[in-house]
Amino acid sequence: MKNYYIGIAGNIGVGKTTFTEMLCKKYNWDPHFEIVIDNPYLEDFYKEMRRWSFHLQIFFLSKRFQVQKKISNLTNTIVQDRTIYEDARIFARSIYEIGNMPKRDWENYNELFNEMTSYLKKPDLIVYLKASTDTLIDHIKSRGRDYEKNIDLEYLHLLNIHYDKWISNLEKTGKINTLTVNMNEDDIINNKDFREQLFQNVYDKLNK
Repeated sequence: MKNYYIGIAGNIGVGKTTFTEMLCKKYNWDPHFEIVIDNPYLEDFYKEMRRWSFHLQIFFLSKRFQVQKKISNLTNTIVQDRTIYEDARIFARSIYEIGNMPKRDWENYNELFNEMTSYLKKPDLIVYLKASTDTLIDHIKSRGRDYEKNIDLEYLHLLNIHYDKWISNLEKTGKINTLTVNMNEDDIINNKDFREQLFQNVYDKLNK
């Protein structure tokens, strides 16, 4: 099996990090995790979205671009916890649409994003972890991160809408291969059969 670049996509609290860890352990692949704890804007953003939205998105874009440059020289199959594409197509767009990013900031950010991503290697496969807003809320509460206590439910729901649109567009255009996993169906941590079947689906999708 040759080396691949796999992106794990999905909303806040859907289980991307856990899925990435388990998938990499299963096949001895290399994980690359989203920078969350070290993000100096995240807590401020959840308190005052409009004030800190541009700063937050630029930080994420910068850090993920650094990871993407490393991915371009992959020597093993790499699994990335959240892709750079989600920054613009999902998060920045949602923040802008609900009025928490000024138009000039959105246009500036989008122009920078398009220029940066034009130089990058695209994923061989995006695995979309999909869950209802209610499921996401339960997961967010259970992990108990202080800065997530004030997440706007409207914002969370809008993210889900844009994820569905983005994946649907990728499937129609065929620009990037996708695999959708319904995280409402079962528990990948406690149900081994469910987990192993998901991992096999990823493996099979790559080898088609």
